[in-house]
Amino acid sequence: MAVKMRLQRKGRRKRPFYHIVVADGRAPRDGRFIERLGSYNPMTKPATIEIDRDKAFDWLQKGAQPTDTVRAILRFKGVYYKRHLMRGVAKGALTEEQAEARYQEWIDAKESKIAARFEQTAAERADLLAKLSGTPPPPPAPEPEEEEAPAETAEAAAEGTEAEAAAEETPAAEETAAEEQPAEEEKKED
Repeated sequence: MAVKMRLQRKGRRKRPFYHIVVADGRAPRDGRFIERLGSYNPMTKPATIEIDRDKAFDWLQKGAQPTDTVRAILRFKGVYYKRHLMRGVAKGALTEEQAEARYQEWIDAKESKIAARFEQTAAERADLLAKLSGTPPPPPAPEPEEEEAPAETAEAAAEGTEAEAAAEETPAAEETAAEEQPAEEEKKED
């Protein structure tokens, strides 16, 4: 009897939800199963996966063959990593305690990444809802006012640049006025 670890579809039309089950390979997709290992909801962002890692590891050790999707889920949840570590224990490369410590460290890191992703998604959703509801963004923080002494020197420097700019504009204005006068004289002659 070929035992498979596969998905059993639940949920309504266009809203799938799956149970991860161990079933006889000859049984229909949504039919009888031996044991339920967890659930998988692809409709949430990120996808929600709940699985009993120990049961899944035991079934892998017994020879159950996962489908491609279930294999990806088991890798994501660390069941294959545990299998890898237990092979190292069997060969004598690691002790049981070292393998368990590495596995727990990996699980903690993975769970923190997943939690961060959920928080990021929730923040993005809150921003989107705020934009859609039409609430105005918070006003910008007021800038601190500068002290009076630097402001006076800034005003003096601004006056100096204004005087320089006026001096530069004066010759330019005379040149344009000189150019306009011959053009007016030519029009009078015509």
